[in-house]
Amino acid sequence: MKNNKKDLLITHLFDAPAKLVFDAWTDPEHLKHWYAPDGCTVEFKSIDVKVGGQFHSCIHHPEHGNCWIKGRYYEVIVPEKLVLSMILSNENGETVSAPDAGKPDDWPLEIITTVTFSPVGKQTKVTLHQTVAEAEARKTGAYQSWFSMFNRLQEILNNQTMNLGTYNEK
Repeated sequence: MKNNKKDLLITHLFDAPAKLVFDAWTDPEHLKHWYAPDGCTVEFKSIDVKVGGQFHSCIHHPEHGNCWIKGRYYEVIVPEKLVLSMILSNENGETVSAPDAGKPDDWPLEIITTVTFSPVGKQTKVTLHQTVAEAEARKTGAYQSWFSMFNRLQEILNNQTMNLGTYNEK
């Protein structure tokens, strides 16, 4: 994973096995419950998690409106790694400029997001790397949003782990 000091890099430890955490990142039924900042909802117009597969989603924010994103999956290694692009778009899936999407002028046209899932005993360390300046991500609220989403995901994983009893990885 290329790491330059300007890029956004977040590490979070989840109390759940890697396969369960990975599934939460790839199953639209799971994603719709956690993959949006506090006070927002997410809708997936399409999602096909496989190498070369694409997605088109929208985060609905009650004050700031809709933020449409499209992208492509470049790597899908179950349950270890996801690499995907994130491109600002409109409802029709057409690429839009950063200012048209309400982002700063220097916001990247395409962000590459790499997520790794590393077992640490019965827990999973998730490392999120995005090719966007951390300073810009902090200004737009994207940085802070990851923490609220990770907290929500942990709550969901806690419920799933309790429902599953002992989760056996394959």
